[in-house]
Amino acid sequence: MSDSKQHQIITSWEENLFNALKQAGVKQLPYVPDAGHSKVIDMAHKDPDIRPVVLTTEEEGVALCCGAWLGGEKSVLLMQSSGVGNCINMLSLISNCNFPFVTIITMRGEFGEFNSWQVPMSSATQGSLELMGLNVQRVEERDDVGPTVAAALYSAYSSDQRIAILLSQKLIGSKKW
Repeated sequence: MSDSKQHQIITSWEENLFNALKQAGVKQLPYVPDAGHSKVIDMAHKDPDIRPVVLTTEEEGVALCCGAWLGGEKSVLLMQSSGVGNCINMLSLISNCNFPFVTIITMRGEFGEFNSWQVPMSSATQGSLELMGLNVQRVEERDDVGPTVAAALYSAYSSDQRIAILLSQKLIGSKKW
């Protein structure tokens, strides 16, 4: 093995995601606290160029993203699949007003889930988002996170698209209780 390969730093999917946000110029990162996004949220709190905004409910994040765009800033909503049902009605705002929108959703109710209450919304997440007019991308592999987020941000903010990225439970890991 060459020295360059031995010293190559393997970045986590969270670092790849955060780097894509930074490179796209995202300035606001609304979120409902979530273990799956915890590393990205921690990075945002340490970065002076991104303003993390803790929410009480996910639909507030949809409105915050729209307001950020009207104020000249890019934003990305972080949430868990169980929160998608909370913001279905608010997603009509981005459709009716043609706002660009990106949400990154950590999935529950899939691979190795211990909590049966997570399963129904998990099964309905992708279809619900598609019915509300969002283009849904699913990521299963660590190396696909950065490129998928970067492509979604470019598409959303260059052509007013609405995109949801689902980070599979296999990628983020299942919880043990």
